[in-house]
Amino acid sequence: MSYPIKTIVVLVQENRSFDHMLGWMKSLNPEIDGVTGSESNPISTSEPGSNRVYFSDQSDFVEPDPGHTVEDVYEQVFGEPWSESSTTKKVLPTMDGFAQNSVKQKKGSTAETVMNGYKPDLLPVYRELVKEFAVCDRWFASVPGPTQPNRLYVHSATSYGLTTQDTQKLIGGLPQKTIFDSLDENGFSFGIYYQYPPSTLFYRNLRKVKYIDNFHLFDQKFKKHCEEGKLPNYVVIEQRYFDLLSVPANDDHPSHDVAEGQRFVKEVYETLRRSPQWNEILFVITYDEHGGFYDHVPTPVDGVPNPDDIAGPPPFNFHFDRLGVRVPTIIVSPWIQAGKVLHEPSGPFPTSQYEHSSIPATVKKMFNLPHFLTKRDAWAGTFENLLSLTTPRTDCPVKLPEPMKLREGGAEEDAGLSEFQEELIYLTATLNGDHKKSTYPKLTQNLTVSEAVKYCESAFQTFLNECEKAKESRIDGSEIVHCAKPHTAPQSKTFLHKMLSCILCKD
Repeated sequence: MSYPIKTIVVLVQENRSFDHMLGWMKSLNPEIDGVTGSESNPISTSEPGSNRVYFSDQSDFVEPDPGHTVEDVYEQVFGEPWSESSTTKKVLPTMDGFAQNSVKQKKGSTAETVMNGYKPDLLPVYRELVKEFAVCDRWFASVPGPTQPNRLYVHSATSYGLTTQDTQKLIGGLPQKTIFDSLDENGFSFGIYYQYPPSTLFYRNLRKVKYIDNFHLFDQKFKKHCEEGKLPNYVVIEQRYFDLLSVPANDDHPSHDVAEGQRFVKEVYETLRRSPQWNEILFVITYDEHGGFYDHVPTPVDGVPNPDDIAGPPPFNFHFDRLGVRVPTIIVSPWIQAGKVLHEPSGPFPTSQYEHSSIPATVKKMFNLPHFLTKRDAWAGTFENLLSLTTPRTDCPVKLPEPMKLREGGAEEDAGLSEFQEELIYLTATLNGDHKKSTYPKLTQNLTVSEAVKYCESAFQTFLNECEKAKESRIDGSEIVHCAKPHTAPQSKTFLHKMLSCILCKD
């Protein structure tokens, strides 16, 4: 079957649950499985008669970052603290441990923080997109844990055994095959438009010389490629993960202002809408994981396949046989009926769900790619059925509402780094060769956000420059440049082969 879509655009925001961001959209469309205010959590699940905290609509600027480690998510979903015996227990999700878990956090998170959502008018961009296109109210994070394992599923349908932010494995590069590889092997194009050094480089294959030209600075190239009708078949947009006064973070990670995320989604949508390619575009907005915020829909725990038979490390020994918490997902295209709500999928298996692996599964289906990446994307629901119209709509809004700033002050440039930001520092240090220096283990010690940005951008540029030199030398495109030993252009092909062992990393 052929589809009218030639370009699929993916934007993955950070750390918010469905109920927290879109739950109150139910007041605008009763078909959405959102919230009514009757949802609640006890302060203590072990004490009968414990005070309960009811879900409210008072979310504004969220300062603390709620817990979302594997242990945190287990307690939030099952209502009891994680212990080593939890690895073999089979219990049903109650979704009543969010308030209890939140009071344990050291960062000042409270039960009211996690038991709150946004009024639709505070998220005007999403309010309009939900009204005009499709919202999926059954999309779950792939792993009941933190950011990077879930982001890895988006483009490869596996985290290759990662359940935590394993810095050493991440900076070394995860070895699994990705949807980028599948597209490239079958004659399709892809592009990654980034604002800071992209986290997609945690996939080792994307560091290959042949893929360097697929990376584009968002501010320089995205609008230009849209206007020229030159967007590739698969587009990934990476946002600003660091919060500066001049350019605030727009990834929605607490404590970043979600108004900046709204502006970013608005900018991407309006740029796509003006493109001559608009009638061939499918735009997917989702979130990597729930970030510790409450959601009332039970996490799927039955019939979820381990993608590649790899188990996670101790102490969790996770078998990747259940999903994470539900996250917001909005799907945009002129081929989608306005106000559509996508519930549970009808296949391909009786237990199939929408989760991050649904993205590569749908890409495979739309572009007729020959193989699935893992058992997980073979199982995941696909969403091509949303393209139900026989002709593209002409009434899609050209502009979206302007969001209102929610944070009273500005960015804290002197703040310390989050775990995700530290990983980006170590990633770029690995790319530019600083991982060979004695200062590497303490690279992020006492580093501020503003200093981190300067380092990341400089380190990544060094890597790009060395890749350009390697390309000019016509080395094998499947190689990865090792910047610890600077590259110099060889004088002959014979000399080139001698130099490869010095400039390329094959570890």
